[in-house]
Amino acid sequence: MQVEQISIFIENKSGRLAEVTRVLGNQGINIRALSLADTSDFGILRLIVDQTDLAKSALKEQGFTVSKTEVVAVEVPDQPGGLSRILGVLDNASINVEYMYAFVERCGGNAVIIFRFDDPAAAIRVLTSNGIVILAGERLYRM
Repeated sequence: MQVEQISIFIENKSGRLAEVTRVLGNQGINIRALSLADTSDFGILRLIVDQTDLAKSALKEQGFTVSKTEVVAVEVPDQPGGLSRILGVLDNASINVEYMYAFVERCGGNAVIIFRFDDPAAAIRVLTSNGIVILAGERLYRM
């Protein structure tokens, strides 16, 4: 029920982000979702791609520092309070959200949010027991 995400550490200088996307494009890898966080010296680019292992190896070959982590893709009702309900369920179960970001496409009438939890297995149990839909990686990669 988890989704593979790659994180790339990049220097905060002109052209580095373009280089990452060029490497992926040259390998025929499609970016499904992304998040970029930066400091004055470096950035962390988090990506969900359709070919995780190929992306990781291609970027490493070009000298990038890349790691792979597991995240959870959650369908969120696209209506006022939709995200609030999900975060309330997690809060009531004392599950910490380390970070989250939106997935661009829609899944039916719902939005999709990518979550990184301190305890993904517990988060998945709590969410599914409350009727919240978790997307499998294969489905997300094909959207």
